[in-house]
Amino acid sequence: MTDAIATERAIREPVLSVSVDYDVGDADDGMIASARAFTADFLAASPAVAREPVARERVDLARLVVSELVTNAVRHAPGPCRLLLELFEDALDISVFDRVETSPVPRGHDPGRIGQHGVEIVVAVCESVSVEPHPTGKRVKARLSLVGTD
Repeated sequence: MTDAIATERAIREPVLSVSVDYDVGDADDGMIASARAFTADFLAASPAVAREPVARERVDLARLVVSELVTNAVRHAPGPCRLLLELFEDALDISVFDRVETSPVPRGHDPGRIGQHGVEIVVAVCESVSVEPHPTGKRVKARLSLVGTD
């Protein structure tokens, strides 16, 4: 008799997800601020799916990550971008899709450098950051824990 072990892919489905598409031409019309507000509104709606409200500190970090990722797409990728938010019980996946295949690269530590710290900030506050090829460019995905630190 042979024992068979079946493996299932452990894919967690989000409790709630939402996306919005932006045209780079909207950047002058407050696109980045709009993406931050969209994220805060999405997290504020999360108690409707039977969970505790997300701590203000975590909402602020989510807004920061969205701001940095969308800013990178606006500055370095021509054409539209898409923001996808996927809420899990204990984490928020933030994805930005753009039209450029090149991955963002964190720069070395330089306290004298003004600006260009976005990728470093995202890597520092998120549990994981990945870049995945996409048929029309790439997806930058960051996972932010919604469990605050005491």
